[in-house]
Amino acid sequence: MKALSVSLALGVALLVGCGRKDETQPAKSTNDTVATGNPLTAPVDYLGAVAAAKKSSVKTIDTVYLNQAIQLFHTSEGRYPKDLNELAAEGFITRIPDAPYGMKIVYNATKGEVKVVQQQTNAAPVRR
Repeated sequence: MKALSVSLALGVALLVGCGRKDETQPAKSTNDTVATGNPLTAPVDYLGAVAAAKKSSVKTIDTVYLNQAIQLFHTSEGRYPKDLNELAAEGFITRIPDAPYGMKIVYNATKGEVKVVQQQTNAAPVRR
């Protein structure tokens, strides 16, 4: 009976331990950066995730800040500002915040909305 129990336990352990892993695609973190799982690249993976999180939070904070200022302007003046510089000139904001690297702030004066979008690069191809 003891031999049967031991052999059954070994058989289960063998089946569980030999499970096939699908490693065709690397794991992704919540910020769409590739996490390799390699301890040697862990500091680089961590710094990349921190940079992506900072960029996302700055983008969100700036958008909310500007949209609130626009709504205050609209309530006060009865219209949306012509541009973001008018918000600063009227004292609703101290200055227009800088967009995160690779991004730009887009203002729609008709709707009174601010968005932070990816900046398009217009780099000409290098000719040789």
